Amino acid sequence: MMAGTPILVLREGVEREKGKGAVSNNIAAARALADAVRSTLGPRGMDKMLVDSMGDITITNDGVTILKEVDVEHPTAKMLVEVAKTQDQQCGDGTTTAVVLSGELLRRAETLIEQNVHPTVITRGFSLAREEAERLLKAEVGHKVNIADEQTLVDVAATAMGSKGVYGSREELAKLSVKAVRAIVESRDGKEVADTSLIQIEKKHGGTIADTELVQGILLDKERGHPRMNKVTKGAKIALLNSSLEIKKTEFESKINIKSPGQIQNFLDQEDHTFREMVDAVKATGANVVICQKGIDDVVLHYLAKAGIFAVKQVKESDMQKLSRATGGKVVTGWKELSAKDLGSAGEVEERQVGDSHMTFVTDCKGARSVSILIRGGTEHVTQEVERALQDALKVVSSTIEDGVICPGGGATEMELAVRLRKYAPTVGGREQLAVEAFAQALEVLPWSLAENGGYDAINTIIDLRKAHEGSNKNAGINFSEGGHPGDMLKLKVVEPLRVKSQAISSATEVANMVLRIDDVIASRKSGGAPPGGPGGHAH
Repeated sequence: MMAGTPILVLREGVEREKGKGAVSNNIAAARALADAVRSTLGPRGMDKMLVDSMGDITITNDGVTILKEVDVEHPTAKMLVEVAKTQDQQCGDGTTTAVVLSGELLRRAETLIEQNVHPTVITRGFSLAREEAERLLKAEVGHKVNIADEQTLVDVAATAMGSKGVYGSREELAKLSVKAVRAIVESRDGKEVADTSLIQIEKKHGGTIADTELVQGILLDKERGHPRMNKVTKGAKIALLNSSLEIKKTEFESKINIKSPGQIQNFLDQEDHTFREMVDAVKATGANVVICQKGIDDVVLHYLAKAGIFAVKQVKESDMQKLSRATGGKVVTGWKELSAKDLGSAGEVEERQVGDSHMTFVTDCKGARSVSILIRGGTEHVTQEVERALQDALKVVSSTIEDGVICPGGGATEMELAVRLRKYAPTVGGREQLAVEAFAQALEVLPWSLAENGGYDAINTIIDLRKAHEGSNKNAGINFSEGGHPGDMLKLKVVEPLRVKSQAISSATEVANMVLRIDDVIASRKSGGAPPGGPGGHAH
C-alpha cells in the first residue's frame, strides 16, 4: 500500500499462497497421492481399477501405471508422478516404494516444521541421511552376485513379480526373463551391459499365462504376403529392405498421354518388366526370405511366390533393427543396392497361427543378439498385466547383472538403514540430526505398509524387526508365510537389485527437498477462465 492505494503486481484472478500454508498444502497433496498407492505395496497388495475418459479399463497394482492413468491436477502431486516415471525408467521396479517414501519424508518433515525447524535445515539433514544411506547400501547392506549365478537372478525376477497379478506363474516367468536377458548381455570395456530394449515383447490373448514362451529370434505380428508362399522356409537367407517393392508415385501431378492401343500394352509391359527386375535382383542374391519395412506390390508378391521366396511387408522400423541384430543381416535402402553379403540368416522362418491371427517366427538364429517373448493369457487385461510384470522382471535382472549387487527385500533393507541412521544422527550434530532421525523413521513406512497390507499388526511387526536388526541380523524382513514374523530374506529368496533401493531413496529425497523449499505458490488462472474482454479473454 502506498498512501492508501493498493498496488497490484499480479494479474487479477491469480491465486497466491505463502509461508507455512503453502508448505502444508503441498505436503498434503503429496501425502494424498502416496496414500493412494500405498495399499498396492508388497505381495499382499491390492489392485486398482482405473477407468479413463474413453471408458477403457486398466486393472493393475503397478505404481507407475496407476499414477500415469490417474489424471493428477495438483502441481506437487505431478512431481511425485515424475518420481515414479524416473524410477520405472531407471530400474523397472520400486515405483510404489519411491512414491510412498516421498510422502512419508514430507509427513515427517511437517512435524519438524511445526516444531519451528527451518525447511532448509531439514533439507540439509535429509541430504546427509541420503548420502549415508547410499554408502551403507554399497558397503554393508548389499551382497555381491554375478551373471553366472542363475538362481539368484531368478529370485530377483520372482521378487519383482511377487506383488503383480501373475503370482501363480511367477517362477516360470522369472526363469524366462533371466534366459531372455542373459541372451542379450554383452561386455563393453570389461563391464556387463544388458539393454532390455533388444528384447521384443508381443502379446496375444488366448491360452493361459503358462503358454507364454521365449523365442530365440524375432516375432513379427504379420502374415506372409501371398497365400501361395510356403508357410515354412528352412535355412533362411533373409533380405532386409527399408524401401518399398512397388513403383513409386511421383511427388508432383503428372499425366501420360497414350495415343494408340499398342502404347497401353507397352506401358503395362514396362511396369511388369520393372516388377520382374525387382524379383530377379532379390533372387540373384540368393535370398529366400524378404522382409520389407514398406509396401510390396501385389504383382511383386505373386512373382516372389512363384520364385519360392517368403515375403513379409509393412514391418515396424524397431522390428527391422531387432531382425538385423538377430540374423546378422544389414538393412538395405533399395533393392538395386542389395547384395549377397547383406543377407541375414536364420534356421527357420515360419508362419504360425497364434490365437485368431497369424504371426511370422524367425527362429534358430546363430549368435542371436535379440530375442522375443510371446505373452499369452485368458483376456486382454491379463496379457497387459503379464507384460507389465515381465517388463519389471527384465529390468531388475539387467540391473542386477550390470551392478552385481543385491539387497534383501521384505522391508529388511529399509529397517537396517533406519537402525544405522539412528546411530549416525548424533554424529551430525545441530538441528540437522533431527532431520536425519526423521529420515530413519520415514524409511520404516515401507515395512509398516507391507505388514498392514499383509493383514498383520504393523506396530508389533516393526518392534520385532527392530529387535532383530538391533541384534545385528541385517537380513531380517517380514516373512509372509510365517505370520509376518521376522525371517532371513536371503534364505527365503526375497532379494532386490541395489539400483532399485538406491534410486528410490535418492529420488524420494530429491523430490521431498524440492517441495520443502517452496514457500510461495503463485497460480495463474487457467486460460479460457477469464470473462470475454477481461484479462486473458476476448472482446467480441
